[in-house]
Amino acid sequence: MRIENREALNQLEEYAKQVIGVSKCRILICAGTGCLAGGSGQIYEKMCELVKGYPDVSVEFGPEIAHGNGPVAVKKSGCHGFCEMGPLMRIEPMGILYTKVSVDDCEAIFERTIKKGDVIRHLLYKQDGIEYQKQEEIPFYKKQTRLVLKNCGHIDAEHVEEYIACGGYQAFAKALFDMTPEEVVQEIMDSNLRGRGGGGFQTGYKWKQVAGQKEKIRYVVCNGDEGDPGAFMDRSIMEGDPHKMIEGMMIAAYAVGAQEGYIYVRAEYPLAISRLKLAIQQAEEKGLLGDNILGTDFSFHLHINRGAGAFVCGEGSALTASIEGKRGMPRVKPPRTVEQGLFAKPTVLNNVETFANVPMIITNGAAWYKTIGPEKSPGTKAFALTGSVKNTGLIEVPMGTTLKEVIFDIGGGIKGDAEFKAVQIGGPSGGCLITPHLDVSLDFDSLKKMGAMIGSGGLVVMDSNTCMVEVARFFMNFTQNESCGKCVPCREGTKRMLEILERIVAGNGTLEDLDLLEELATTITDTALCGLGKSAALPVMSTLKLFRDEYVQHVVDKKCAAKNCTALRRFVISPTRCKGCSKCARNCPVGAISGKIKEPYVIDNSRCIKCGACESACAFGAIHIEA
Repeated sequence: MRIENREALNQLEEYAKQVIGVSKCRILICAGTGCLAGGSGQIYEKMCELVKGYPDVSVEFGPEIAHGNGPVAVKKSGCHGFCEMGPLMRIEPMGILYTKVSVDDCEAIFERTIKKGDVIRHLLYKQDGIEYQKQEEIPFYKKQTRLVLKNCGHIDAEHVEEYIACGGYQAFAKALFDMTPEEVVQEIMDSNLRGRGGGGFQTGYKWKQVAGQKEKIRYVVCNGDEGDPGAFMDRSIMEGDPHKMIEGMMIAAYAVGAQEGYIYVRAEYPLAISRLKLAIQQAEEKGLLGDNILGTDFSFHLHINRGAGAFVCGEGSALTASIEGKRGMPRVKPPRTVEQGLFAKPTVLNNVETFANVPMIITNGAAWYKTIGPEKSPGTKAFALTGSVKNTGLIEVPMGTTLKEVIFDIGGGIKGDAEFKAVQIGGPSGGCLITPHLDVSLDFDSLKKMGAMIGSGGLVVMDSNTCMVEVARFFMNFTQNESCGKCVPCREGTKRMLEILERIVAGNGTLEDLDLLEELATTITDTALCGLGKSAALPVMSTLKLFRDEYVQHVVDKKCAAKNCTALRRFVISPTRCKGCSKCARNCPVGAISGKIKEPYVIDNSRCIKCGACESACAFGAIHIEA
């Protein structure tokens, strides 16, 4: 049924709360991409089968909410964030979080937990010998401040009524009925909300520029491309709470006078696209999108565009060109997107997380928002925490939180209790931070002083076994492959830098190569056309500055202390440990190992191809890579 006014929206909210409250038990199974890959789809089907008819057939509560609520409700939620422990299952109202659930666990969960209220201990998360029954007590969650991600893992992501039951679309109604467009823009400006896509540009100022243009046809565009390796913040919001982002876009459209909006999502996110399509359809059916929204003169239509996987389309002008059906390439500025963006019209362009912040600002006010985090970078930031850290996953913390808190308190420290070495922040456009930086504040301005940037929010933690030269080569390889080729500095400069880095890790580098890397990095940064090109050399510049000794070791000593660079490995056989069994020689594919039975064998490193087959074959640990 279409909602024709604000009162009808309030009534639906109360009705949805009552319907959800009827369920004595809600089983929320993570149906984010990560957990689905781990089998949570089968877990959902099994739990649905088990609860069917218990204690009697589930009841549907009228046409408004007809998705099987009953005494026991099984729901598909979005990403819970604790990806390392998936598949995840949350059971309410007890607040129990079961980790690493399998289909084989479903019957025990149903019989013992759902029927009897017993807790299955082996499915609980454990840390330092302590079992955690409630999700909120787990250190990974306890030390976060989940505002943007508040609903992810707690509501059914595929039904608009569940979002409405949490106060969804009330911020939009407040803006529409209680505020003028100018007041909405001013509220966002006063909040000092900065774009979460990487640059940290002030959102309200961008909206004000668009609202002030003479051209009356305007657009609102959401950047859901998220091309950084290992980053999945925006994907999780689109999958787990799509209406929050949509509501933020609607508020922006009202504020700047736009009637059309586009969500640009990378094609590699099929689940996000599916849930966005469903969310838009349901919002249209309810009268929350389309013509004459909530019975007013305001109309807004949303469209989805799928990207073809080009990293450069994360840049604003390349993204809008792609939506228009052109090749996704940046253009020279000015004019900027706020003046001539999509279809050469004034355009508000923000990313998913930025739009997801907007409803809470309108609801609670700019003054409330500025109480979270530092004054110049208020609010929270979602990060994808990956790499050599015990607890990987999606986290959200106040701006200004330190790296130490993120890595050691939330992340649980370094895997295998290894030594922390560095963290790459901001993906291929970011830089490295090391031990002296662990107390640095994670906000836009503090990181810029360190030669790094938040970027979209990727955090890759590295331990002492990581080769920083190889890390630089990896990111430069990614950047070079993703260069659109429009400008010479990025197209040719990144190629030359990659060639030098490949020479170095192959053991053919020289000290002159290090000077050339720095010269090329400076040139690209100063002359590249777009922001992605200008930041392409950051990982190399950062590692050269902080780990120059590793580069020197590679080019002078022809050694890799981390033993990661295959070409620089030198396998040796310990004469005191070798038993002369000949197994290593028999497994060598090039005959580089010789010796006599019951006497120590030796490796001819001029013939060795560094494959490591000998090391794997040795049962006595006699073969190792020379330090």
